[in-house]
Amino acid sequence: MSLPLAQDLTPLRIGTVSLVVRDLPRVAAFYREVIGLAETASDTHVLHLGAGSRTLLELIGRPDAPVAGPRAAGLFHTAILLPDRASLGRWLRHAAASRTSLQGASDHGVSEAIYLADPEGNGVEVYADRPRREWPRSGDGLRMVTDPLDADALLAAGGEATFDGAPDGTTIGHVHLQTGAVEASQRYYTETLGLDVMQLVPSATFLSSGGYHHHVAANIWNSRGAPPRDPEATGLKGFEFLARDEAAFEAAETAILASGVTAARQGEAIHLVDPAGVGIALRRG
Repeated sequence: MSLPLAQDLTPLRIGTVSLVVRDLPRVAAFYREVIGLAETASDTHVLHLGAGSRTLLELIGRPDAPVAGPRAAGLFHTAILLPDRASLGRWLRHAAASRTSLQGASDHGVSEAIYLADPEGNGVEVYADRPRREWPRSGDGLRMVTDPLDADALLAAGGEATFDGAPDGTTIGHVHLQTGAVEASQRYYTETLGLDVMQLVPSATFLSSGGYHHHVAANIWNSRGAPPRDPEATGLKGFEFLARDEAAFEAAETAILASGVTAARQGEAIHLVDPAGVGIALRRG
């Protein structure tokens, strides 16, 4: 029997992320060929991609969808968490061999991360965590940093093995949002879903369930003062929070009810919309 993934041990974790795209075949090809995800289900206008038994992305094809501008509220990036550093090294070698255009790479102390964008401009982070005992801390919180990534050491960690697709154990580690106001987003996720603030800077907040470095982040680097996203536009439609067990689901449900925000129950899920206009579905994991 395989051991549980670290992400599965937190009360809430990120499940499937839903993106609205205009060119479904082109965007799907990127996530298959560049990121290494595999198709898990599809119909005429919707495609699900994942790794192992997990669906990580839902791509919704709407050719006539209004195009969200770069300063609109919504997605900053979807962060795809590989299970170990060796996997990230192999992915980096794959990206280099396929001449994939990268936007940046950083050592955050808690993780090593590589940044790029899909063909419609949706941000993507591919990363691997460092062991928790190595995470830099400041008092009771974290002290995530943005230092240069040692790409040579990362490539060496990957060894000579090839990258044959995102391995079993790959998850969505976190979702990083663009929002109109950091304070409003932070208040929403702490009061409505019970997340903890792990690190706060003047223009961004990093929030977690159960002590992970962050499951959700929100910044105003491009979107200060932006209104909620157009629900019909391209980009991030929404994402899932999956509860570890019944106790975690009930705790989150209690927080939602106590907060007084608008929420709707559909079947076994509770649906909300955050201040950036991003949909959230709370489900049992």
